[in-house]
Amino acid sequence: MKKMVEIFKLLTDEQRVRILMLLDKKELSVCQLMGIINASQPLISRNLSLLYKGGFLEERRDGKLRFYSISRDLPGDRRALLDLLRTYLKKETRYKDDLKTLKECSRFQKKAGKCDMKTLKEFMEWKRQKK
Repeated sequence: MKKMVEIFKLLTDEQRVRILMLLDKKELSVCQLMGIINASQPLISRNLSLLYKGGFLEERRDGKLRFYSISRDLPGDRRALLDLLRTYLKKETRYKDDLKTLKECSRFQKKAGKCDMKTLKEFMEWKRQKK
């Protein structure tokens, strides 16, 4: 029971749920998540670490960058929770906005040809000017 309570605690944080749902769509780096969610690197990294330790994520390094995705070996209980989140959140405005920003960020980085902090800052500035 204690293990399940810990898993539910992980999902009580809105930012962690947002991260999880974005990673459900695509493998992302810390800097990409920073741009999409508009949060600091330490906060994103902490939440990624908690989700990783909770068995939801796997990590891949590419040079200095770390990329995260949903674990291919996701345990059944976590898979069921992810399915529940998908079903519940698909009509939520915040979720739809995050998916829109994910697409914008992906297009911006593809056009720039790279994923780094400079590109992230350019994307965030572009996003501010767009509003």
